[in-house]
Amino acid sequence: MATTNDLKNGLVLNIDGQLWTVVEFQHVKPGKGGAFVRTKLKNVLSGKVVDRTFNAGVKVETANVDKRDMQYLYKDGADFVFMDTSTYDQLMVSPDVVGDAAQFMLESQNAIVATHDGNPLYVELPTSVVLEITYTEPGLQGDRSSAGTKPATLETGAEIQVPLFLETGTKVKVDTRDGSYLGRVND
Repeated sequence: MATTNDLKNGLVLNIDGQLWTVVEFQHVKPGKGGAFVRTKLKNVLSGKVVDRTFNAGVKVETANVDKRDMQYLYKDGADFVFMDTSTYDQLMVSPDVVGDAAQFMLESQNAIVATHDGNPLYVELPTSVVLEITYTEPGLQGDRSSAGTKPATLETGAEIQVPLFLETGTKVKVDTRDGSYLGRVND
């Protein structure tokens, strides 16, 4: 248990049996009346964001969320198998939990897996990853403008938009949060 005075960004609360992460909070002391805390909370499982106000000093239940560095090993049927890099324990994570991160994961890549009571909650990749383009239409010679883009398929199977001059076999840096092209990587 904690009080509203202990709130900080990233803290996970257990409210009515659901897990919520504190996205932002603000202590407010109006001229009249009692102080309160205005928060923005994000549901850990659904991603839904809500605003919630607590009176100052009220007790809130915190959830023990364990974030560990893990290595993605392989896909077993529909599930993804991760290995804890410190204990070498393996953890099966369902596709629902992995979500969009699956588009940017290669075998033996590191990620952070958050668990609560042994149940995986979500997978957090680094903000950018380097992947190779396995297929894209040939670029036009002399077309070096930054205006045009074309679809390109990455080695993970994800499809992103890249500048016209990039070719198959080029390594690119991709933002894992929105799948945007960040730049070309030279070996």
